[in-house]
This record gives sequence, C-alpha cells and structure tokens, in this order.
Amino acid sequence: MTTLRKVAALACMFIPVVVLLPAVASAQGRVVESDTHRFTEIAEDVWHVSGTGSVFTMSNSMVLVGAFDVLVVDSHVTPAAAEALIASLPVITDRPVRYLVNTHYHFDHAHGNQAFPDGVEIIGHRFTRAKLSGEIGNVLEEATFRSFSDGVPTLVANLEREAAAETDPARRAALEERHRVQRDYMDAIETVVPTPPNITIEREMALFQLAERGSREIQVLHLGRAHTGGDVVVFLPQERVVFTGDLIGPGLSYMGDGHVDEWPAALEALRALDFDVLLPGHGDPVQGKERITHFQAYLTDLWEKTVEMYRRGVSAEDAAAAIDMTNHAGNYRQIQGPGVDARAVRRMYELMSN
Repeated sequence: MTTLRKVAALACMFIPVVVLLPAVASAQGRVVESDTHRFTEIAEDVWHVSGTGSVFTMSNSMVLVGAFDVLVVDSHVTPAAAEALIASLPVITDRPVRYLVNTHYHFDHAHGNQAFPDGVEIIGHRFTRAKLSGEIGNVLEEATFRSFSDGVPTLVANLEREAAAETDPARRAALEERHRVQRDYMDAIETVVPTPPNITIEREMALFQLAERGSREIQVLHLGRAHTGGDVVVFLPQERVVFTGDLIGPGLSYMGDGHVDEWPAALEALRALDFDVLLPGHGDPVQGKERITHFQAYLTDLWEKTVEMYRRGVSAEDAAAAIDMTNHAGNYRQIQGPGVDARAVRRMYELMSN
C-alpha cells in the first residue's frame, strides 16, 4: 500500500488556450489484453478498460495515453484491482500515470485510489472529496457500501461448498476460479483506506494533454446532481467521446444515493454535449443518445409514482414492492414485474422529507 498523498483540496479551473485539432475518427477498434484487463481503443490513444474476470474489478475505467503521460478515469473497487490495472498499462504504453479522475465517490469507482503512486494527482468533485475524506460520513459504514459488500463472505463460503460438491471437472474448475476471485476480493476489501481527490472542481475544468497528434482537450464536467451529489463526466470534444461513470449505464443505475428528481436535468446537459460514443462505468460502449431519453423517462416516472406513495403515507418498503415500472420493461430487461429497489425508494423518501 502506498503512502497516502497530501489531501489539501485545490479548487482548479484551466481556461482553454490552444487551437483544437480536427476531430479524430471514432472507434479505432483495436483490442489488447493483459492477464487481468481488456483495453478497447475507442479513438486514437483513448482506451475503454474492463476486467477479464481474473481479478474482481466491478467497474470500467478509461485510459488516455499522451505523448509523455497517462490519465486514468476511475480506479476500480479495491487497491488490488487498481494495482492490477496499473500493472496492465504496459500492454498499451510505457508512459507514467500523471492524473486520476474519480467520476464519483462510490466504492466500485474510487476504492482503488490509494494504489496509485505518490505524485499522481487525483481529480474529482468537491463532494467526492468530502465523502472520501470523511468530512461527510464514513463511506465504509454507509448503507451503499455495506449493502454490496456484507454478503461477500457468504458468497465465498457458498462457492467453496459448491465447488467441493461438484463432480464434473470443468464445472468444478469454473467454480473454483469464481471462488478464488471472490475470496481475493473479500480479502482486498479489508485493505481499503478511502483516499480523496486532492484537486477538486465545482462545475468544470479542462486539461490539455500533449498527444501524438497535437494537444488533446480533456473536459471534466459536473452536469448536476444525479447518481450522487458529485458526479463528473470526462468529455473529449475532439474525439467526440464521453465517459459517464454511473450517470447512465447499460441498464438502470443504482439510485440509493441519487437525486432522482434532479437526475433528468443532468442527463439533458449530457445530451447537449457533442459526442458520438458514450462510455459507461459498467457495460459496453454505446453509440448515440437514445439511451438518455429512455432513462430520463424512467426517472421522471419513478419519481412521480414514489411521490404519490409518500403522500399516501405508504412505507418505503411497501412502496418499493408496489411501484409498477413495467411500462418501461421494453427498454430495461431487468424489469420483470412490479417492484423497485427499496434502497432507491428509501433515498427518495429521505429527499422528500427534507
């Protein structure tokens, strides 16, 4: 574990001072793999990064390779996962990491921060810093982290029993591998020391990375409260690519810390960006903006239905079981019938009561 870096926040904003180059062609399509990570080139030296499954990573990252240095977006779920990402970078570049951007504070995107070497600057929203520094609560004790991590020991024990009982050699090997990955993840959770950004933004900042074909503009934008109180997206105007974290994903984003009533407006600001390719924090790259429309409609409908339950005095748990969002099932395969995530409803009730 590396020594924790200084955490004095620096409110920064850089004004564009260079002439932009013409947009580069999107979707280069090259795929390179290490033992732990798959790097897909979306545009020249712009890589969408996912795990291969040999290490539990949970979320995607983005890597921007410049002429002299590298910028990484999101650090995965544990220090071990981040270390595997850093160790994999030589398959695409020999240049050192200079910046790390956190799209938000959630464990699966920021609990690898501490693994990055001293001297790497961490950029995030001021709210993200407040959460990871402990200024606002203890992220390791919050319901979101606990709801995703408390069940891991039980999963590990169940996989061990299933592997021991399996008689088919191929299925047993697969179960043993799953058990190993989850056991390593369980052990890695205990090593997490939340590490906050040391460069913070309120609304926007721009970086200019010297690249092979000139200067790459990197915009870090807070479009409004949505998935958390401090989401940022990383927008590359020349490449017409945006990395969104959990502002939007392949399915329904987790809403347990969300601002569901404000989220559609943040998505409208996302729609206004001039991009062709959307890189979500989970799942595969997406072309176009149709998904934004679907999610805005879902969020607006969910908020209205939850408000009605709240006004009628229905408990959050009963409301979660009763709210029917099946009118959106055509856009979201996980909707199988009435009922929504109780963590989302509890959060919305909390917002309504304040």
